[in-house]
Amino acid sequence: MTETELYRVYKGVYMPANVYTPQSLKYYEEFSFRPDDIIIATYPKSGTTWMQEIVPLIMSGGDPASVETLPNWRRVPWLEVDNTCKLHLEQRPSPRMLSTHFQYTMMPPSFSEVKPKVIYVMRNPKDVFTSSFHYYGMTSFLVNPGPQSEFLHKFLDGKVTFGSWFDHVKSWLNAEDKDRIMYISYEEMIMDLKDSVARIAQFLEKPLDPEVMEKIADRCLFKNMKQNKMSNYSTVSREFMDQTKSEFLRKGIAGDWKNQLTVAEAAYFDAVYKDKMKDVKFKFVWD
Repeated sequence: MTETELYRVYKGVYMPANVYTPQSLKYYEEFSFRPDDIIIATYPKSGTTWMQEIVPLIMSGGDPASVETLPNWRRVPWLEVDNTCKLHLEQRPSPRMLSTHFQYTMMPPSFSEVKPKVIYVMRNPKDVFTSSFHYYGMTSFLVNPGPQSEFLHKFLDGKVTFGSWFDHVKSWLNAEDKDRIMYISYEEMIMDLKDSVARIAQFLEKPLDPEVMEKIADRCLFKNMKQNKMSNYSTVSREFMDQTKSEFLRKGIAGDWKNQLTVAEAAYFDAVYKDKMKDVKFKFVWD
């Protein structure tokens, strides 16, 4: 099926029409934030699921029930999806944990008025592309990626769900009130997960004993998180997400793009990246 058949356009970007409905987008636009809300903001395939595991464990003081009893789309729900309308988030006690795949410029009015805390997770766009290519091939609600070279051009041109990776990252890097935003990369988490957990806990003003942070980091190692049925999407219908084609939590490594892109594709990617990011002063781990 084509983009026209599967997607709707919202504020200039594609999104799956059966997941992002007019009702859910209206709910999102009218959502009332609280100052102590915790928002996990990501471009898709950049570490959302990982952070949806880490943050609840930090906020619960390491209690595993926080990630074993609810699927991640209920424990840290996406504000803009259809299911969220039914979760009665206004009744949840503070601090609420929420997720979004939207750009900073797409956030609703209440967000800029209240200024909740945000954890923005970034990932090497080549690995985002690689993960997306496999993900698009196993879902029924996304356009089949087709040949890799074709999908590469779509990705770099922003003609994929949630638009351009470049626009997304730059919008959050240029956000106001940066003291309320923690920027962290997928690669940093791979290099030293315990240190990342400690930094996130400090940002969230949630003091934890070193032993608790050690346990959280161990539980959130990719190989361990992958076994959690409340996080690996194994409970989702195969008609919606066919994990016989590709696992949702696939490899969880940095540099997988080297096994995916040809030399010519990697060179083209580098050229586009250099041009689109030439005005960005932020130092990325992968540069």
